[in-house]
Amino acid sequence: MQWLMQPWPWWLSGILIGLTVPLLYLLAGKAFGISTSLQEIGALCSPNSKLDYLGKFDRKANLWLVVFVVGIAIGSFIATRFLSRDPKPFLPASMESVGGAIKLLCGGFLIGFGTRYAGGCTSGHSITGISNLNWPSLLATVCFFAGGLAVTWGLGGLLF
Repeated sequence: MQWLMQPWPWWLSGILIGLTVPLLYLLAGKAFGISTSLQEIGALCSPNSKLDYLGKFDRKANLWLVVFVVGIAIGSFIATRFLSRDPKPFLPASMESVGGAIKLLCGGFLIGFGTRYAGGCTSGHSITGISNLNWPSLLATVCFFAGGLAVTWGLGGLLF
């Protein structure tokens, strides 16, 4: 149990994440990605929608995505609360205010918009797309990293 409580080496975590792609293909015939789960939730909440984006979405075939995302959330909670020597709070103290909630809401909207605009999320492009030798996924991944660096080392200091 002691090895589970310590941080894992980056390379072991990377190998396990990397194995997710082929295992998901082999065992379930599915591609790894998270962002389509938002479309699935929207389609489940409005099954009679006149929007093709929601109304014609195959809810049964993609229900596994919601289960997958819920599993990620539960696994994260268990790992940070019970499998860590130093349990982490759900949110940093700076986000537990009205201003923090507004920042989280705006950030969530921008992430969701960017994900749909880019045709997928970072995990979908960076892990699945690149492993399939998909040129647009490589370009998207480079842009994700460039945008992250720009906000972290430049714009982020002005906004936060």
